[in-house]
Amino acid sequence: MSYSIDTIAKVIGAKRIGTADATINWLLIDSRSLCFPEETLFFALKTPKNDGHKYIAELIRRGVRNFVVEEVPADPPLTPPSMEGDAIRMALPIEGEMSEGQRGASPLNFLVVPSPLQALQQLAAYHRSQFHIPVIGITGSNGKTAVKEWLYQLLAPDYNVCRSPRSYNSQVGVPLSVWLLNEHHDIAIFEAGISQPGEMERLEPIVRPTIGVMTNLGSAHQENFLSYDIKCSEKMQLFRHSQKLVACSDDTTIHRCASLLPATVEQVRLPIAKVEKDTQCTRVYFKWNGEEHHYTLRFTHDAAIENSVTCLATLLALNVNIPIDVLCQRMEKLEPVAMRLEVKEGIRGCTLINDSYNSDVQSLDIALDFMSRRANVQTQERTNAQTQTLTLILSDILQSGESPRSLYSRVAQMVRSRGIEKVILVGQFSSQCADFFPMEHYAFPSTDELLRSECFRSLHDEFILIKGARQFRFDQISDLLTLKVHQTILEVNLGALRSNVNYYRQFMRPETKMVCMVKASAYGMGSFETSKTLQDAGVDYLAVAVADEGADLRKAGITANIMIMNPEMTSFKMLFDYRLEPEVFSFDILEALIHAAEKYGITNFPIHIKLDTGMHRLGFNPTTDMPQLIERLRRQTALVPCSVFSHFVGSDSDGFDDFSHHQFALFDAASRQLQAAYNHKILRHICNSAGIEHFPQYQLDMVRLGLGLYGINPRDNSVLHNVATLKTTILQIRDVPAGDSIGYSRRTILERPSRIAAIPIGYADGLRRHLGNRHCYCLVNGQRADYVGNICMDVCMIDVTDIPCRVGDRVTIFGDDLPVTVLSDAVGTIPYEILTGISTRVQHVYVQEA
Repeated sequence: MSYSIDTIAKVIGAKRIGTADATINWLLIDSRSLCFPEETLFFALKTPKNDGHKYIAELIRRGVRNFVVEEVPADPPLTPPSMEGDAIRMALPIEGEMSEGQRGASPLNFLVVPSPLQALQQLAAYHRSQFHIPVIGITGSNGKTAVKEWLYQLLAPDYNVCRSPRSYNSQVGVPLSVWLLNEHHDIAIFEAGISQPGEMERLEPIVRPTIGVMTNLGSAHQENFLSYDIKCSEKMQLFRHSQKLVACSDDTTIHRCASLLPATVEQVRLPIAKVEKDTQCTRVYFKWNGEEHHYTLRFTHDAAIENSVTCLATLLALNVNIPIDVLCQRMEKLEPVAMRLEVKEGIRGCTLINDSYNSDVQSLDIALDFMSRRANVQTQERTNAQTQTLTLILSDILQSGESPRSLYSRVAQMVRSRGIEKVILVGQFSSQCADFFPMEHYAFPSTDELLRSECFRSLHDEFILIKGARQFRFDQISDLLTLKVHQTILEVNLGALRSNVNYYRQFMRPETKMVCMVKASAYGMGSFETSKTLQDAGVDYLAVAVADEGADLRKAGITANIMIMNPEMTSFKMLFDYRLEPEVFSFDILEALIHAAEKYGITNFPIHIKLDTGMHRLGFNPTTDMPQLIERLRRQTALVPCSVFSHFVGSDSDGFDDFSHHQFALFDAASRQLQAAYNHKILRHICNSAGIEHFPQYQLDMVRLGLGLYGINPRDNSVLHNVATLKTTILQIRDVPAGDSIGYSRRTILERPSRIAAIPIGYADGLRRHLGNRHCYCLVNGQRADYVGNICMDVCMIDVTDIPCRVGDRVTIFGDDLPVTVLSDAVGTIPYEILTGISTRVQHVYVQEA
């Protein structure tokens, strides 16, 4: 559905400036995601770290004509060329400076409101009110996205379903999800999450579910609520106008809060008679309308079983026109939910974005947006490598409700606007519309035909998005194009990385800048993808240890400021060539750097002055060196100090607070001396990850985020948002009698008959030898499996005697449910050492929770 700009202005109660006609189909909150400018309405949202109003001029130049703002820009840019030619350019209409006639002549529309976010929510609520179809609203702490996607898999063969893209469940994500509703949809499924009191009250009119679903209640965001009951009651606000509620009545908190809903909300009961597990599957027995039924699930972990019961109860409550025996058959075919984009290194110079799990227009738009941003970073400064061709491999888009001509005409526009240079279409319907794609394109009736083609064999030096519905088996394409096949994988969650940045930002003043440490290959995560994500998140500086690391980031297209913490005398030319800003910590390196800069005719090159306030590692003495340092800096023009900093020794422990305060006093006095010698602002910073939270009064102009960025709170070793998951697979399982030994040197003797599994990871992959002989454990299907015997170079053994499992099952070495701190504690070291010790032969897969 589309709306006139006049209708939207009335719906959100805006004061309209500009009278140009416009029809709106697309809503935009991020200028980087622009796709269809003429049909787009941009909401200039304000956040603690950013302001959408800053991007209005850029968007006007790119063709956007309609804006929701708090204020019209005070310093107006010019509009882009009109339809009559480049010579006609008109000034933005500024209220009070133009006549009514002049305003009417402008092609731009500004809708002025007190809050663009509130306006976005009001518009989405109005859009929702235009539809009278079943709407399923899902909330809870865990399982929202899994339940939503499984409901979609169960319904899609019979209904055209609108659902939230990926995990769009925030104050912004929910209205953007609801905006996707159109006249072709039969059913809608939206998830809603909250992190603060009062948020669900704003989301309820947007979703207005007819059936509510409450998944389990966990500890996420609990710090913002006084109790579990209060958090649960807040979430229940989503269902106050629902007809039915599906929730686990065994959870006393949920049951108690559900009883407070209006009596008109019917609570659905699905009695579970029995649950049987074996090594490969689960059978669930239940009763409905007095009859007994059962279904088989290809999963054995408790969360999957709980989610499946929730899905079945929801569909039975929905009273869909699908026989119950058909639903049970479909339960057995449920696929794992992979709601994320995977970035992998491919063969023949290719980079892969694997999204071969579903295919619809909304998820395609998200994937193309993610791809174009990554590609833009890569192409900005490729100095020694050929720029990769942007390629899309796309299957038929199923259950869209549109005719193929209408659908693929729209898809072709979307693909072209994202700069895609080659399109490979797979499937009957997309192949028939191949001519809609103006770029280089190929069409194949099936995946097998593509895999046998010269087109597939000739892929090289390409940035490839693999986007397909499950039935097209595009995982084969990903497997054949992936460079490494080692079954041990380090999975890096880029969304969690951003969440950790935002976690620390909540403790900071908006004007305080942030340096993110990406040295040592981003603590083992891989510096390129990590740096791209941080640059996209708007961090102010990246920091590495040596110049080679910084130069590699520049070659990969990173344009953010890069700080070199340990510059070497031989690296100065590289610093200058790649605009890398060195730390200066001694008079020796200062003199050498001045001499080198003067030799190359460089002036005002930025440097960062380090002061030693107690670490006694590197740095100028703040009590004795400052006069000489200032005098030497003032006598030259080659270098200019842009920051001065020091490093807390013990901000992670309350026991060192007195020393930390002493450190700050030394730093404060010395840094003020340096600042007094210059007219320009010199940034001061001393807080590391622990200091950001522990010493907010010492955040000053900038902070440095290290271990906390990667999901570990250095104050207490607790996990924030887990970034890294190291996982592998079971190679073999054998039965071993009691009394036999396992591994080299017979270090583990079995006390009972046991099932022993071998997994392809060893100390050459970074798994420490000290973890063996039951000193630590991994997780198999969510259950603890001790390491037995000595850890070998390439393989180790684990005890799976009491765990249902089979060859090929996944094994988690560390991750969401097994923090890396468990391993570091077991060997008496720190998490840094475990993370940075992961071998380069371990395949790194980057996932983006969109």
